[in-house]
Amino acid sequence: MSYKTLVVHLDASVRAHPRLETALQLAKRFDAHVIGLFAVFEPDPRAFTIMAGTADYYEQHAAARREQRATIERLFHAEIRRAGLSGEWIETHERANDAVPRFARCADLVVVSQDDPTDPESYVGDHFPETTILASGRPVLIVPYTGFFASVGKHPMVAWNGSREATRAVHDALPFLTMAERVSIVSVATSRSEAPDDRIPGADIAACIARHGIDAEVAPNGVASDASVGETLLSRAADLNADLVVMGGYGHARWQELVLGGATRTFLASMTVPVLMSH
Repeated sequence: MSYKTLVVHLDASVRAHPRLETALQLAKRFDAHVIGLFAVFEPDPRAFTIMAGTADYYEQHAAARREQRATIERLFHAEIRRAGLSGEWIETHERANDAVPRFARCADLVVVSQDDPTDPESYVGDHFPETTILASGRPVLIVPYTGFFASVGKHPMVAWNGSREATRAVHDALPFLTMAERVSIVSVATSRSEAPDDRIPGADIAACIARHGIDAEVAPNGVASDASVGETLLSRAADLNADLVVMGGYGHARWQELVLGGATRTFLASMTVPVLMSH
């Protein structure tokens, strides 16, 4: 198993180039085809005809957006050629929350960014990373909006709790795990956990992936309240110097409300290293 088709979401934000660099780094490692999917938020131009003077602002903004789009497209093709990879550029005028999951379903991995509250151009739709995780059916690599990541996946930390989502994430991450220099498995017990037994948390999944040739270390079990599992996992990732966290994405969409688990919310808000999530 490997990642042979990568979709990287591109937009007009300042993090588009670093996100592309991460995707190309992975594509080179896995010998993968790269799809650069350009999808941005476009306000309804009719909304700008209501107030005097705003129509001109909209046209200026649209012209600047077209220039930014052309720049990132040129960059995409140049970087693909420089890296010696196969790739294709796709621009869509669909809502990003619809387009990215749809294209991701025909890929092995999708790369997006954490929401950046300091950059208006990073907004492409409400709950975009969360929607991609829950709707795409594919593993989603989320890159933090701060920091640069020269390598991703040399030392993954698996956040393991035995759930369906965590199981899906581990198996979706096998290409990373098999090529990693070190793999750590971390479990965090909560006040609502079942009574402990003789099993070592994480030893079961460690034995499973060992048959794939992965020698994983099982870190000591942590304990936290349910609300602070995310913070505890973030702290463990820092302590272990992990450069990737693999975890299940917990939640569901209910009518127009996106309902997420506590650890998922914490990581999406406060991640310090890239996170691979599967639902």
